[in-house]
Amino acid sequence: MLEAPTAGDGERRCRREELLAWCREYRDKGKIWRGSPPRLPPLPDGALVLELGCGNGKTLAAMLGRTWRVAAVDVSPRALRLGRDLAVGISCQGPPVRSGASPRRDPPALRPEFIAADAVQLPFKASSFDAVFAFHVLGHLRDGDRREAAREAARVLKAGGRLFFLEFGVEDMRAGLGEEVEALTFRRGEGIITHYFSEGEVLVLFDLLMPTSIRTERWPAGIRGRDLLRSEVGAEFIKV
Repeated sequence: MLEAPTAGDGERRCRREELLAWCREYRDKGKIWRGSPPRLPPLPDGALVLELGCGNGKTLAAMLGRTWRVAAVDVSPRALRLGRDLAVGISCQGPPVRSGASPRRDPPALRPEFIAADAVQLPFKASSFDAVFAFHVLGHLRDGDRREAAREAARVLKAGGRLFFLEFGVEDMRAGLGEEVEALTFRRGEGIITHYFSEGEVLVLFDLLMPTSIRTERWPAGIRGRDLLRSEVGAEFIKV
């Protein structure tokens, strides 16, 4: 006798479709994240750093100039290849970060490791990293997966470790465009979903960590003769 599909089956199917949309986007367009790398905070030499959703390496480009040990994860094999291409020619030393093991601390001049992994189920032991960067990655997950990814990020942080968060805010000009699949989460034509955050939501999302700063930045964008608003929520947390 055939079993009726459950709500969980539908959620898993939607998630598969959304992950495939990212793979198609990187396959068809290649370098989809452009522009200047974001400003990064100071961290000690040799800091063990995890970047969630490295994409084609926009944030990683700024990290490569630091003496950090970086593990860059993404679900898209094509994105990881683009990230590796970005890192070609960098002088490196020391063994890579390996899945399922705590990374080892090495001297400066460290190389990034690229790992195919999902932010909702990270292949690292608890308390592995000094810092986690979550820049424009959790916004492409549905509510349940966002909460799971936030828990995973807190799990792999060391005590005293810092998490850096950046996503589009609810005032952003693109909020409301496309099909609303969840509250303030919209799917556009290519099949990729984007969630738009309030500051309060971010604080609740990372309730396992202590916030040290949160801010919303707004700036004008002139597009086709119209003055539109861009908005990002940035936050920093510490694990106590």
